[in-house]
Formats: sequence, C-alpha cells, structure tokens
Amino acid sequence: MGCLLVLFALISPRLVLFLMWIFSDVLSHAFGSWVIPLLGFFIMPWTTLTFAAFWDWGPGRHVYGFEWVFVFIAVAIDISGWGFGRRQQVARSAR
Repeated sequence: MGCLLVLFALISPRLVLFLMWIFSDVLSHAFGSWVIPLLGFFIMPWTTLTFAAFWDWGPGRHVYGFEWVFVFIAVAIDISGWGFGRRQQVARSAR
C-alpha cells in the first residue's frame, strides 16, 4: 500500500493527503490539530505530505536529522510551484 501511495503522490500530493486523512491517523499524529493539515492541503501540499510521512516513518515518531533535508526540499518544491504558476499567469495575460 505504501508504494501505491508514493506513486499517487507523484501525480497529486493532495490526493494522497486526502487518502491519508480518510484511511489512516498519520495526519492527526503528526499535527496536533486539523487546522495545519487543512492549510497545508491548500497552500503547501508537498511539505505537509513529507512532514507527515517522515513523522510516521522514523522511530520515536519525530522528524529529525537528515529527514529535515527532505522537508526543506518539499518546501522548495511548493514555493517554486507558486513562482512558476505566477510566471504562467503573467505570460497568459501578456498574449
């Protein structure tokens, strides 16, 4: 099941976050409330998904050490998505 979620995550991280919310309790363990995962779903889906996955994966249920590198990469992917989206919006309006 985990490999299938990884393949779905490559297509749509929001789909995997939705499936994790329905079928598991990973998001409730990684985040204290429902507000942060909901905001992450709309604003930073890769970061939310990566943090929750590493929270559940490691011993002691914490993100630590080298795992933070992957969380920072996910932040960079989310931010770059905003930049490329804005660039496409400007290019479309210039036509």
